Amino acid sequence: MSVPALATADDPLAVVAQLRRKVAALEGGPARETVPTHPSLSGLLQLRAGAAYGVDTARLALTLLAGASGAGEWTAAVGWPDLGVEAAVELGADPARTVLVPDPGELWLEATAALVDVVRLVVLRPPARVDARAASVLEARLRKRSAVLVVWGEWPRCEARLGVEESRWGGPERGDGRLRSRSARVVVRRGAAPPRSAEVRLEVAG
Repeated sequence: MSVPALATADDPLAVVAQLRRKVAALEGGPARETVPTHPSLSGLLQLRAGAAYGVDTARLALTLLAGASGAGEWTAAVGWPDLGVEAAVELGADPARTVLVPDPGELWLEATAALVDVVRLVVLRPPARVDARAASVLEARLRKRSAVLVVWGEWPRCEARLGVEESRWGGPERGDGRLRSRSARVVVRRGAAPPRSAEVRLEVAG
């Protein structure tokens, strides 16, 4: 097997740039595939295959699932017995492409790993704390299968965490009648990088 030649030593800056591109690809950097993100969040976050993302609300979890499912990807939800299917459909999810495992019991981690092998995005609501070693095994599987894990709850390491800082309800008479929409400020945190936030409008089901 031939090995691609690097730039010559006569151009050290080019050598450094090429090495950086190779390392980035090996580490899952810019070369990683993107996974469809819901339009309401696409300006704030771009999901990338092989990573885990944390959310702190059910609505954010549903929105990320709907973004991938509505774009034609297979998705799944594990450990979420009261998942709002109607709300997910209104957000754009395709129920025919969504696998539900509402109560996997003690085998929830095994069920999640198995689904990562066959669907593009898995939403997990873990019933127990996950240790770093178990998370590493699942994350390796995510990278191998080019899948995304969305965790509603705690997870040792996340590519990014999404949360809601504040929200406002709207409807007739400024929400005194029937509630029709919710405007939320969603914040995304990535490691030590400064957080990013944006106003997101969420329609109310029903």
